Amino acid sequence: MKKRNVIILILLSVLIIGIGMVVIYSYQPNSQFKDVTIMESELPEEENEDLEKEQEDEQTEQESASETEQKPLSEIVVNVVESTLDFFSRETHVSAIGDSLTQGVGSINEQGGYVGILDRSINKEEDLVAFDNLGIRGNRSDQLLARLEDPEVVDSIHQSDIVLITIGANDIMQVVKENFTNLKMEDFDEARDSYEDRLRQIFSKIHDISPKSQIYLLGFYDPFSKYFREIKELSVIVEEWNGTSRKVTEELDNTMFIPTTDLFAGAEANLFSEDNFHPNDKGYKRIAKRVLEYLTSEEG
Repeated sequence: MKKRNVIILILLSVLIIGIGMVVIYSYQPNSQFKDVTIMESELPEEENEDLEKEQEDEQTEQESASETEQKPLSEIVVNVVESTLDFFSRETHVSAIGDSLTQGVGSINEQGGYVGILDRSINKEEDLVAFDNLGIRGNRSDQLLARLEDPEVVDSIHQSDIVLITIGANDIMQVVKENFTNLKMEDFDEARDSYEDRLRQIFSKIHDISPKSQIYLLGFYDPFSKYFREIKELSVIVEEWNGTSRKVTEELDNTMFIPTTDLFAGAEANLFSEDNFHPNDKGYKRIAKRVLEYLTSEEG
């Protein structure tokens, strides 16, 4: 066990350095991101014509395979909206609360992340749904729980028919920051138990404020799999925390878990912003489409 913990410590120490850079970068008030494009490999100049032809064929295949990613927003998300528009009424009110994923950090072309995409898509022709984006970068579950006493948040939820939540990623980061000199898997297990307790309190408070509201909790995706595939513990942590989130939602009425891990796993397109942690516009479009599917499904 000691040997395993030492290995985990060494591997996660590397991760901590990267996280530190991400945190510093993401907290710059005027951070700018470049336009997002699908990553393409470049061949050296000395490659022969056959390889150049092969590259052209491969590029054609990639463009065909990623056609969905390149389509305008109206064809990616609005198509789903048009087939399910009757789900919404003029009185529908959506409150989005949580962390940077709700706020939309990493988005540039589509301001407001997945919430902004949903807003513009659903309300393209006429105002059908009112959206409140109350996401705050860096929020942990304990901070979100405290914010449920904020009159602005309470008023929004009181009016809401739907509450969308992203929370928990910063709880995981807090474990790393507080235990980086002696980090163990047990630290994440203990923090996950506390996260579960707070999650139940969050849902309970929301239902107290607005019993009619349907709550949707978005699951974690794995931002580390692309660069840290060899560190299996990271995937285990994400999977276990998602399992806890799902378990809590399944035990409660009017509460549903929306998975997102599969949206990013093994994707050829670049779905992350320059910090390699938050989604870019392509990533947020995938999340928005998934959320919309759940909002308009019979189960939802």
